[in-house]
Amino acid sequence: MNTKRTLLMSPEDIDRTLHRVAHEIAEKSSVQPPPALVGLKTRGDILATRLKRILEDILGAPLDNGALDIGLYRDDVEISDSIRELRSTDVDFDVDERRIILVDDVLYTGRTIRAALNGLFDLGRPQRVELVVLIDRGHRELPIRPDYVGREVKTRSDERIDVRLREMDGEDGVFLVSHTD
Repeated sequence: MNTKRTLLMSPEDIDRTLHRVAHEIAEKSSVQPPPALVGLKTRGDILATRLKRILEDILGAPLDNGALDIGLYRDDVEISDSIRELRSTDVDFDVDERRIILVDDVLYTGRTIRAALNGLFDLGRPQRVELVVLIDRGHRELPIRPDYVGREVKTRSDERIDVRLREMDGEDGVFLVSHTD
């Protein structure tokens, strides 16, 4: 069986998409205080940091930014796997009564976001939670819908999306990975 990788987004596409999404968020940010960004480990937190920089330029105000590890909240992995891969949550601001924008790289079944909401609500009671995803690939198992989408990509369940970010992978790019005979 061969693996085929198809480029969906170049580094320039990712940058342009993040700028567009930041402008969409800024349009809804007239109410103070400004939103806080919480990225999901491991690539959502990188995207949240990038969005934070862009939004700070647009809004002219500093934003809170954190990273959430949802390993212990997942319902689709074994507990021992979660503990083995447990990373730290770094949300050093009060989430109570705040507009929180969750950021993740790929939205698929919705289970990761459900876990993230559980983790976030363990930290406090936000006023509002919105969702940014770089890629929405469909196939939802839960009633979760993003507020801001970089790109919708219709996939088959046997395909996967590979998001590569320079801070972690040494390069930027989004690929569709499929197996061929």
